[in-house]
Amino acid sequence: MPDPADAPPVEAAAPGGAPAVSIVVPIYDEAGNIEPLHAAICAAVGHLDFEVLYVNDGSKDGSAAELDAIAARDPRAAVIHFVRNYGQTAALTAGIRHARAPVMVTIDGDLQNDPADIPDMLQHLDEYDVVCGWRKDRQDAAMTRVLPSKAANALISWLSKVPLHDYGCTLRVYKREYIQNIPLYGEMHRFIPIYVTWAGARLVEVPVRHHPRTRGTSKYGLSRIPKVLLDLTTVKFLRDFYVTPIYFFGWLGFILVFLGGLSGLAALLTWLLTDQVVLAACLTVISPMLAIFGVVEITLGIIAEVLIRMHYEVQNKAPYRVARVHNLPDALTIHDEVVQLRPRRAGA
Repeated sequence: MPDPADAPPVEAAAPGGAPAVSIVVPIYDEAGNIEPLHAAICAAVGHLDFEVLYVNDGSKDGSAAELDAIAARDPRAAVIHFVRNYGQTAALTAGIRHARAPVMVTIDGDLQNDPADIPDMLQHLDEYDVVCGWRKDRQDAAMTRVLPSKAANALISWLSKVPLHDYGCTLRVYKREYIQNIPLYGEMHRFIPIYVTWAGARLVEVPVRHHPRTRGTSKYGLSRIPKVLLDLTTVKFLRDFYVTPIYFFGWLGFILVFLGGLSGLAALLTWLLTDQVVLAACLTVISPMLAIFGVVEITLGIIAEVLIRMHYEVQNKAPYRVARVHNLPDALTIHDEVVQLRPRRAGA
């Protein structure tokens, strides 16, 4: 564990009177957990200039009243109330957009994440841009939470090429420039580590404490699996095919057309060489259907290519990000988005 004396100077206030650290906490039906959570946050980071942004995601219990009471007595606490439940991703997005500090921390509101881990995680910002928590000793039901989570983490790591043990842990620390403009929808909050690596962020995963839930009920279960798989498909597409969608739709279309032709040949041979009338009829129907679906996929690829070109050309954007430049006084233009202007330390 790094020595606290070697921690980066996050204690100092940020320019313009903004706090040094913003802590974003999504809340949904966590009455009874909020007061002890706020006390734990204050105890953990009370030596810092910080703010806490609680986002009430349409809670139907007494969470709203608890949040308002905290905000009334503690000026470091801000509360955003949604008109209804939009989901954790929307709650995190709202908190991130309203946060003022150059360093942001996200943490769950159920007291299973421990705010006491935040100071240790902040120490890693001297070498890294994003610090992800890893619930190494997870205190959840094995069959319904832990094992499905491990399978999902392995699949996400393999497809994204960003290996992490725990994509589901909300306890994370970010440098503001890497997270403030990331568009998040659906259940995309778990994939933020993937998005920040696209912008060149240096990422590290550290073990954190995880406590059993003592109040309230979990909002997550096996019903989230289809949502995660669909969002993972979206992330994979955005990572590998966003600039060239014809490669995704085109190859799929060619495969379908090929299978349609193969089915047509099999149908012809079945009609001529066998007496399997039912099989021959089925193959005869399947063949043109596969071919038509293949043509549709190729057409979708062409349409997607046109839309992508319109996206970049209308907004006068470039399909790349610039890490750093030298001897170019006008480097930061409307065409080129420079995502990392500070020089990296030697050996980083």
